[in-house]
Amino acid sequence: MSLTKSEREIGLIRESCRLVVETFRFIEKIICEGMTTSELDYEIDKFIRGFGGRPAFKGYKVNGKVFPASSCISIEAEVVHGIPGFRKMRAGEIVSVDVGVEYNGFYGDAAKTYAIGQIDELRQRLMRVTLEALYKGIERARAKSRLHNVSNAIQSHVESAGFSVVRDLVGHGVGRHLHEEPQIPNFGKPNEGPKMQPGMVLAIEPMVNAGRADVVTAADDWTVVTADKQPSAHFEHTIVIREGEAEILTQGL
Repeated sequence: MSLTKSEREIGLIRESCRLVVETFRFIEKIICEGMTTSELDYEIDKFIRGFGGRPAFKGYKVNGKVFPASSCISIEAEVVHGIPGFRKMRAGEIVSVDVGVEYNGFYGDAAKTYAIGQIDELRQRLMRVTLEALYKGIERARAKSRLHNVSNAIQSHVESAGFSVVRDLVGHGVGRHLHEEPQIPNFGKPNEGPKMQPGMVLAIEPMVNAGRADVVTAADDWTVVTADKQPSAHFEHTIVIREGEAEILTQGL
């Protein structure tokens, strides 16, 4: 499988990403205190299918395990891969929503963390630093640069703020499959890793913990949780490597 995509393929991925963006704009209008995560997931599923897309996570298999929902919704200490259920979102919490869409045979992927009602200063700063770290990484995503320059930019920004990057999970390539090579860690030494080439499509996604970097997997075999139960934030964009600045396909979440 080629790590680079043709302009035709990038155009098709862009269409998938456009539906991802529209889905997040829809989420922004409906997510609220008292709503259950399964209610939110139902609305996300209906919205994506209503525009001819397919929720990429529903039925996704890893080592024989099948993800049962159309989105990953992770609350507070849940880092990623939260399975929607009957838990209600409460004021003061932060909630990460991860959405993937397949459209015309290609994928788009993004994530965003939301504040439910008023949140405290720690959570505000955690969200802000995580989003800043995403853009710090994207700034370093350029043709002929080494991939771990992206990783190091994310790590440096997060750790300078006193937070921790999750080391057990990574970003990834995107295209005809939801998860493709290369893997993109959120930590690393500068000027290491493979060289980025024009036409590579990458999902960059810092996952940042307020406390320690350590995570554990819950009994459902999917939900990843901070080991110290401190809150975590997650933001993600799908981008294309160009000669100059990267093109953000999921811009406008």
